[in-house]
Amino acid sequence: MKQNSLKIWLLAARPKTLTGAIIPVILGGALAYHDGVFNWPLVICCVLFACFMQVAANMINDLYDFEKGTDREDRLGPERACAQGWITPKAMRYGIGVILCFASIAGLVTLSLCWKNLPYHGIELFATGVVCIIFAFLYTYVLSYMGLGDLLVLVFFGLVPVCGTYYIQAHEITTPAILLGLIAGISIDALLVINNFRDREQDRISGKKTLVVLLGERFGLFHYMAISIISCWLAILLCYFIGGRLLFFQLVCLVYLSLHIYAWVKIREIRSGKALNYILGLTSRNMLIFALLLACAIAI
Repeated sequence: MKQNSLKIWLLAARPKTLTGAIIPVILGGALAYHDGVFNWPLVICCVLFACFMQVAANMINDLYDFEKGTDREDRLGPERACAQGWITPKAMRYGIGVILCFASIAGLVTLSLCWKNLPYHGIELFATGVVCIIFAFLYTYVLSYMGLGDLLVLVFFGLVPVCGTYYIQAHEITTPAILLGLIAGISIDALLVINNFRDREQDRISGKKTLVVLLGERFGLFHYMAISIISCWLAILLCYFIGGRLLFFQLVCLVYLSLHIYAWVKIREIRSGKALNYILGLTSRNMLIFALLLACAIAI
């Protein structure tokens, strides 16, 4: 492939991971719709900010793995653009800067649309955006090596985007918004769990202390399964808080549990190697189906 070409940049962005950025915004928007405060321009701005931040985080991760030399043959894929030599480190640094600028623009547009109605006139949104950018670097460079990756997913792929999306429309954060943020963060964490489960041996060698490395393979399997159970339990609890139709929420949980258990069985069969990339795809699909069905149940 041609170095620094558009096709390579698209691969480096890892578009398949954008479901993790879009899902929290969908759920926050669904709750806003349920409460009669839905504002589609604000939701679109939130989607753009979340997607740009996800792409920036992916590129930061790619660049850091290349600089640290932690990429190995069995981990390399077309999205590892620096490691493959398809994007130069200098170009990647510029690319990260450009994407973060786009994310900042999306954030500032969001702020301009709603700051007059917010309790603190947008200062809280500006601070949240800055924190998101800082932690995009801290996750890759520091925190993922300290076993804190799962906690950060819960916060920055769950509570922050769901509550933030709801807050800019409703101008408050409610208990259902917090519950929904926990559901989003926990279910999306399944992607990190299977990624860390696949890379556990390489992470152990490179000194990356994920929970799977610290607590072992059996814990990784338990963690993956527990995600679906906890997410469904919280979904039923959410139903009671918003006065939803219990049958709809039960059906959503049944579908999600069935899909998740199938993926869990496959993990136990495969155990290790590149074949677990197939489970990454299943997990991404499962959590997207769960989020879309849950959003429909909330809106109805």
